[in-house]
Amino acid sequence: MPIIYGLGILLLIGLDQFVKHWIVANLALGQSVGLIPGILSITRINNTGAAWSLLSGHQTVFVIIALIATILIIYLLARYWSNGWYRIGLSLLLAGTAGNVIDRIFSNHVVDMFQLDFINFPIFNCADVYLTIGIIIIAIAIVREK
Repeated sequence: MPIIYGLGILLLIGLDQFVKHWIVANLALGQSVGLIPGILSITRINNTGAAWSLLSGHQTVFVIIALIATILIIYLLARYWSNGWYRIGLSLLLAGTAGNVIDRIFSNHVVDMFQLDFINFPIFNCADVYLTIGIIIIAIAIVREK
C-alpha cells in the first residue's frame, strides 16, 4: 500500500511540473488565455513569493521552510498512516510542497497559471491546489475526530 501512495505522490508532482513546463513553453510571461469565459483564465506569471506574493524574492527562506515541512510531513505520514483521511491529506501536502520547491530550487520562482476571473484572487498552480485540498481534508479529519 505505501508504494501506491508513493507513486500517487510522484504522479501529482509530475503533473504539476508538466503543466508548469507546458505553460512556460506555450505562453509568454503575463500572457492570458480565457479557458472558461468569466470564470477561469490561464495566465502565466513567475511568483518569487508565497500566497499573494508575500516575501517576494526570499527564495532561500522558502526552500528551507519547504525542506523542513517535507521532513515533518513524512514523519506525520508515518505516524498517522492508519488514518486514511490524514494519509490522503498529508500526501497532497507533500506533493504540493515538493512541486513548488522544485521550481524554487531550479528556477528561483514558482510558475503560476490558474486565474479565477470572477474574484480577485491570486493566480495559482497545481501544487497550490494540492496544498489547499490537503489542508481541507486534514481539517475535516480533525473535526471528525472530536
